[in-house]
Amino acid sequence: MRILMIGDIVGKPGRKAASLLLPIITREHKVDFVIANGENAAGGRGINREITDEFLRMGIEVITMGNHVWDNREILGFINDEPRLLRPANYPEDCPGRGYNIYDGPFGRRIAVINLSGRVFLANLECPFRTMDYILRRIHNQADIILVDFHAEATSEKQALSWYLDGRVTAVFGTHTHVQTADETILPGGTAYITDVGMTGPWQSVLGMKTRQVIERFLTQRPGPFEIAAGPIQLDAVILDIDDSSLRPVSIQRIKQRVEA
Repeated sequence: MRILMIGDIVGKPGRKAASLLLPIITREHKVDFVIANGENAAGGRGINREITDEFLRMGIEVITMGNHVWDNREILGFINDEPRLLRPANYPEDCPGRGYNIYDGPFGRRIAVINLSGRVFLANLECPFRTMDYILRRIHNQADIILVDFHAEATSEKQALSWYLDGRVTAVFGTHTHVQTADETILPGGTAYITDVGMTGPWQSVLGMKTRQVIERFLTQRPGPFEIAAGPIQLDAVILDIDDSSLRPVSIQRIKQRVEA
C-alpha cells in the first residue's frame, strides 16, 4: 500500500498546486490513500466548507488541521458532520469535531488517522503523549495502519513523540513549520518518521507569506499584515510504502514538485 501525506496547504496558491500536481503524483506513484494538512487553506488561516469539499473532490481522503483550526469560524458549523476533517485530538473534549477516526482503506485495510498539536511555543493543550496513549487504548485492534499528523513547532517535541510511539504506530508525520526536513527514516521499532513534511503553496515566500512583509516585521519589530505570496508554486509531501503482508513501513520518500502559477 502506498500513502501520500501532503504538507500544509497554504491559501489559493496551495490549493492550485494541489489541484495541478496531485493527479500527476497519484498516477505516477500509484498512490492508494491521500492525507493533507489543510489548516492554512482558507487565506492562510483555517478552512471553510467550500475548500473542504474542494479537497475531497480532489481525492484527498482525510484533511488534518492544527493550531489555526478555529481561525475561520465557519468550521464550527460543519466540522461535527464531516468525519474526513480532523482537528487536534488534544483540544479539550467538549470542542467540536474529532481528533481521530478510522477509515476504510484500500485492500480492505482499516486506516486510523490521528491529529495532534504540540505544546512547545504553541497553546498549552492536553499532553500529546498521554493523549496518544488514550487513543491507542481506544482503537486497540480496530485499525491495521495508524498514521499520526503531529502539528508542532519544536523539532525536539516531534522527535520525542516519534520515539515514544516507535513500534506502536505506522508513521508520525510532522507538520506546521512549512519547511520540509531531510530526516525521513524508519525507526528501529518500525515506525516511519519525518520532522516536517513541508508546505504546499508559493515557494518564493517566507512560509507562504510575502517576503517583504515578513522582513519588515523582523526589521521594525512592529506588527503588520501578512499576505499570501504569489508566483511559482510547490507541493511538498511524503510517500509512505507499507508492506501488504506485514503492514509495516518499508520506505518513506520526500517529494517536492514546483510549477509556474
